[in-house]
Amino acid sequence: MIGRVQEHLEAIYGITCAARAEGFVVDTEAAVQLGATGRCEEELLVHEAEGELEMALYLAPALLHRLAPYWSGGPLDSLLERELDGFCQLAEGVSHFLYVAHTATHGRTVSLLELEAQAEVDKFALCLLHRWGDGVEAWAEELLGRLFDRVSYRERLSEAERWRYEEANRLSRNFCSRLMGHVTGRRLERLLTDLRYAYRLGAEAKLRHFGQVS
Repeated sequence: MIGRVQEHLEAIYGITCAARAEGFVVDTEAAVQLGATGRCEEELLVHEAEGELEMALYLAPALLHRLAPYWSGGPLDSLLERELDGFCQLAEGVSHFLYVAHTATHGRTVSLLELEAQAEVDKFALCLLHRWGDGVEAWAEELLGRLFDRVSYRERLSEAERWRYEEANRLSRNFCSRLMGHVTGRRLERLLTDLRYAYRLGAEAKLRHFGQVS
């Protein structure tokens, strides 16, 4: 499933990445040694030195266990119904991995806020496009509510961390709300064009674009 999520994101954004996220997954012991906080079920661990970038992706055993029944490669409809939260956590880890790899390839730096906001959009796009077709309008409205409105934040977050997650939620919700016109009009190509344009924006330009209110 890790590979499928990366392939789907690459298809959505029209990009390719030689590095495959599943090859960078580490277990709990290795994650702790690499500096994982242990506060969440997915963490991207990044180290940069002397022009070299190293990454590791931690996915908690409990998370992988919950998703194990869906590893076989079949349709994801039942997964999105029964384990949307687990799927989104896995998707967020893959999103972080792919975006850092993509920006590094193009010689750009990336802020934590930019990384989180892009991941929120990625989760919406992945779930939306898995259900593209009849009934997509109702599904898109449900996603907006479940991913952006009916949310809570971990109690142990610092003030700066909570602000970052709340701001990423606000910015990405604005952008995804603007995409709803393409959903109701069944304009798939226009939807992909807007997603790809925003993905290629960097730093403050992306955040400004996400934050625009229609």
